[in-house]
Amino acid sequence: MRVKRTPEDLGIHLSSKKEKELFKWFLLCLLYGKPVQQQVAERAYQMLARTRLLSPDAILRAGWDELVRLLDEAHYVRYDFSTATKLLHVSKELKERYGSLTSLIAESKTPAELSKRLQEFKYIGPTTARIFLRGVRPIWYPSGAGAKGKKPGTPQRGPRSSKQR
Repeated sequence: MRVKRTPEDLGIHLSSKKEKELFKWFLLCLLYGKPVQQQVAERAYQMLARTRLLSPDAILRAGWDELVRLLDEAHYVRYDFSTATKLLHVSKELKERYGSLTSLIAESKTPAELSKRLQEFKYIGPTTARIFLRGVRPIWYPSGAGAKGKKPGTPQRGPRSSKQR
């Protein structure tokens, strides 16, 4: 049975709203998106973290051969080639289209819009988008603000009383 892990369970501090922490969660979600055991995906993430491959630039500098080697070492072997390709492609596309995950989120007014934008990336489907949103939604779209079409961080207003009208 798969336990739903939070970013904090894995030492990822999304509440800081720092790009580095956001990319860590994104990277882990890309690994979770394949049909592998949760522990294998987490071990692969830890391997990438130990080798400081925690940014799009670092992923791109590492290259395909190094990513495959690290994924193999973490026993992420069945999908090592395709995942290395995915990590490289998504990192490049993120930089080219948005510059950063923070910018991608800022351009997405709702969680649904963010999910749609994520799924426009080659190699990102509904599962990866759903997992990513599970961590991001409470911080960037608090109290359902994004679900109602309001921009993230927009204060919620209650109904007016008769005295205010």
